[in-house]
Amino acid sequence: MSERASSITSPTETDDPETGEQHADESTAADTSTQATEDDIEQAPVATGAQSVIRALENAGVEYAFGVQGGAIMPVYDALYDSDIYHVTMAHEQGAAHAADAYGIVSGEPGICLATSGPGATNLVTGIADADMDSDPMVALTGQVARDFVGNDAFQETDTTGVTTPVTKDNTFANDPDTVGSDVSEAFALAREGRPGPTLVDLPKDVTNADTNREPDEPKVPDTYEVQEQADPEIVEQAARRIENSSKPALLLGGGVIKGEASEACREFAIEHEIPVITTMPGIGSFPEDHELSMEMAGMHGTGYANMAITHCDTLIGIGTRFDDRLTGGIETFAPDAELIHIDIDPAEISKNIHADYPLIGDAETVVTQLSEEMETSPQATKWRAQCQQWKSDYSMAYDAPEDRPVQPEFVVEALDEATSDRAVVTTGVGQHQMWACQYWTYTEPRTWVSSHGLGAMGYGLPSAIGARIAADDDQEVVCIDGDGSFLMTLQGLSVAVRENLDITVVVLNNEYIGMVRQWQDAFFEGRHSASEYNWMPEFDKLAEAFGARGFRIDEYDEVADTIEEALSYDGPSVIDAHIDPQANVYPMVPSGGDNGQFALAEDQL
Repeated sequence: MSERASSITSPTETDDPETGEQHADESTAADTSTQATEDDIEQAPVATGAQSVIRALENAGVEYAFGVQGGAIMPVYDALYDSDIYHVTMAHEQGAAHAADAYGIVSGEPGICLATSGPGATNLVTGIADADMDSDPMVALTGQVARDFVGNDAFQETDTTGVTTPVTKDNTFANDPDTVGSDVSEAFALAREGRPGPTLVDLPKDVTNADTNREPDEPKVPDTYEVQEQADPEIVEQAARRIENSSKPALLLGGGVIKGEASEACREFAIEHEIPVITTMPGIGSFPEDHELSMEMAGMHGTGYANMAITHCDTLIGIGTRFDDRLTGGIETFAPDAELIHIDIDPAEISKNIHADYPLIGDAETVVTQLSEEMETSPQATKWRAQCQQWKSDYSMAYDAPEDRPVQPEFVVEALDEATSDRAVVTTGVGQHQMWACQYWTYTEPRTWVSSHGLGAMGYGLPSAIGARIAADDDQEVVCIDGDGSFLMTLQGLSVAVRENLDITVVVLNNEYIGMVRQWQDAFFEGRHSASEYNWMPEFDKLAEAFGARGFRIDEYDEVADTIEEALSYDGPSVIDAHIDPQANVYPMVPSGGDNGQFALAEDQL
């Protein structure tokens, strides 16, 4: 097991006699005589399709997999029994997909999830769709009924490849035991090459049960799969001249910067040429938010100063962003005075939503390096930088925390940030709490922000924290900031966190509402709270204790710091049920399809 495995325990692990700590890399199965050693695994020939599937994962360097057992996937799990790949049994297949997704975000390598046919496979779909929207590397392996039964409405049969085709980068129905391992190898390679994304291999039970002695091919993409690494030099030159002559330049860093390992190159470029930096929500962490050039996140709930910078810049350099509607607001009012330089590895994203004046197709790090080498001078933008600083002052993210009101959520997020290191990994569900986690946590490193962006999947927070914890380094804290409604959807994952002894701190910002829905209902639906009031929530601290985790509760300001410190110091999963102001809202806010430059700072401005 890798060094990261030390945060995991299993029912068969042993205690260190001096420290009492458990070590996953020393774990053995209950009957060690039936377990193959690592040398045995390397020497043992492939005998079945299922063994070929697992060998493909081993050849790819896979260390962890997340899944739920079941009938049609059982041959694969039987082969997994003899592997050093550590399987994390999740409480629900959706959780397995989210955990694998988060593992891929934090580690940079594809996360692996497994499920059986029928409902097992369909339960993965939310997580697969999430990974597809956010371009996260993931491989899903699903069981399927035997080939002779396909199309006959057999027990637990679903057309899995048909269901998932719209939400995968590639998927395959494995039809031959001699090639099934190679199918998995190719799926792994495709998941991480070029623009990352989820891939899926559907595994009929008779294929994985069948005999074969064929070793799988090494992970590689098909010869027909081509990725353009370098952008057109002529357009690079034109873009460089445009930046040099700009008086109001801005960098817009998207999630592709992080996935393309281009964060350092972008930081160096911005700092060398003193260009203000804006991020999208998936791009959080690509540029340190404590740097004076940082304007932080733009979009619907972005900072006022980031949205002002986008609205008034004359050159916008968008890198690894697809310009989705939550970023742009109304397309006709987005960066109205700017010429757009768009860097993206996927040609389909160029001019899809916003016209690119300088289309630069290629790998983000490679193209930024090209651009940097082509630059001869820096733009003369002293006044522009001063204006950006003035906007920071004018549209400060300061908030009121009156003693006669319940605890404000921003206060809790800031206290949590202050109590953790700069390298702490933050995961969230979706809703108001997600936005507060964006706005009031200071991110300085890539791969420390893990959330559901494009799909907006409630329930993402806890299972993604499990995947993030397993992928993260031992010295990185993992914190899940969740909402009560979102946490309720997947809290069964606490059983997994407890069983694996994962050091995760969950903070539930509990306002007894689906908070973002309630905020929109107040603003646009005359305060008619249809199905958004959640005053029937359980006591999450007590529920955590029932699962075997530590539970805490916050009701007052003076409880915040000490409670957070105690929860973080607990070596295992803990849950803080933080009761916050139920009327707290997320601002700034740009109404859907609105003008980013006309953001609201209060409800009466909507």
